[in-house]
Amino acid sequence: MRRGRPGAPPRGSAERTLTSVGTGEDAARPDDRGTERDGAAQHAPKGGRREASRLWHITLSVSGAEAPLKEVRRALEQLAHDHPFLLTSRYANDHAEIRYWEEARDLHDAAAVALRLWGEHRSTAKLPPWEIVGLEVIDRETYHQRLAEGYGPPPASPVGVHPF
Repeated sequence: MRRGRPGAPPRGSAERTLTSVGTGEDAARPDDRGTERDGAAQHAPKGGRREASRLWHITLSVSGAEAPLKEVRRALEQLAHDHPFLLTSRYANDHAEIRYWEEARDLHDAAAVALRLWGEHRSTAKLPPWEIVGLEVIDRETYHQRLAEGYGPPPASPVGVHPF
């Protein structure tokens, strides 16, 4: 699944289009860093392509001028409809928190996609003109380790859009 419009590359991108999952054609390009979390290089199997995407838990925090709660809720519900991997959103009249899983090659790609989420959906979902004030991106292993140790937010339940 590509995160971008077909045709010309998005504004502000040099030459590389970010993807949320490996697309095959660009999954093993020579300009990739090719390192795993522990620093070991990843190599494609002989005669094949490597699939290096991983799951990342995203928590995106936004805030700004007060907006009517009904409009904030409706906008976040539309965002959840537009972005089907959204797990849960919590909101108030001047801030919100969005949590979901993203599949990406590395932390840099996951963070870049997450940072674009609010802006790319601002007009279609009629989101408030708030700014991103926080971003946490952790891998699946770290997320589950935190839960097992009693740290971090509990699993996103109930799924959906809820007030703080």
